[in-house]
Amino acid sequence: MASRPRSSRLRRTLLAALVTASVAVPVSGAARPGAVPAPAPAALAPLRDATPAALDARYAANRAGIRAAARMAADHGDLRRAAALRTLAGPAHRFLSFDGRDGGRTTEVFGDLAHAERIAVLVPGSDTDLDTYGRFRAGALALGNEMHKRDARSAVVAWLGYRTPSTVSPTVLTPGRAEAAAHQLRSFLRELETTAPSAAGRLTLVCHSYGSVVCGRAAAAGLRAADIVLYGSPGTGTGPVGGLHTRATVWAGRGAHDWIADVPHGRLQLPGLTLGFGPDPMSEEFGARIFDAGATDHSHYLTPGSVSLTNIARIASGAAPTGGRHA
Repeated sequence: MASRPRSSRLRRTLLAALVTASVAVPVSGAARPGAVPAPAPAALAPLRDATPAALDARYAANRAGIRAAARMAADHGDLRRAAALRTLAGPAHRFLSFDGRDGGRTTEVFGDLAHAERIAVLVPGSDTDLDTYGRFRAGALALGNEMHKRDARSAVVAWLGYRTPSTVSPTVLTPGRAEAAAHQLRSFLRELETTAPSAAGRLTLVCHSYGSVVCGRAAAAGLRAADIVLYGSPGTGTGPVGGLHTRATVWAGRGAHDWIADVPHGRLQLPGLTLGFGPDPMSEEFGARIFDAGATDHSHYLTPGSVSLTNIARIASGAAPTGGRHA
């Protein structure tokens, strides 16, 4: 008898959130970076191996594409975007892919991919695009530095391979964007496995917030990874760990000050619409291994010196995190 009132409360809560987000869309949507034009990227052949020469050629080709996007942004009158893109075209940045259209799709490497024996692929959550890329990049750089302390032959790949939803939009409550992104993520991971065979079997997916829905969808459709780390996660959209159909060890962590803990967990199937992402990854029902994420909030899991960054880096480096428990 208790399940029916709980289901009704969940239904009311999710529908209220959907209505609220729908009202907020006209306010937030106007500022989406997709309005800034960018050229189509040059067609590049698949990267067959990660030799230094092959990678340097790929990085150089994408720098040229970023400079072209900067020129188009300047011609459009968006000098702030143009300046940011000119920075991304600098020698300190190494992009395996770059597409400046529709908010941006990027794949940036931190570390020596040619010789990496462990690779962490960072998958972002909502509100990540070219205009907020600095925040995403800072987290990837911090994770790479922390992993390098433990294993010099490691690398991080920051994968912004999909149009992330806005936090104040109806799409953030549904798996639609994740379903489309999962295909792209699986394709990239297959290419990465071919490109860097020395890291085969030692790849970790590091998935933040809505990015954990992307990782969940990708895992359920088949991918090879040693570990999948979910942090600040609303759920995966696929039910408990068993629903992921993966041999990877699945970890979950949540900071003590993360507002995502107050989001209702569950899933409602309405005619033509799915709301919510299933059980809380921190719950026993979900079945993940729990790691200590300290006192962080939703946006600062990868802050240098934090408990959360230390433990995520330990997992990605093949070591056990400190604290936590088995769910």
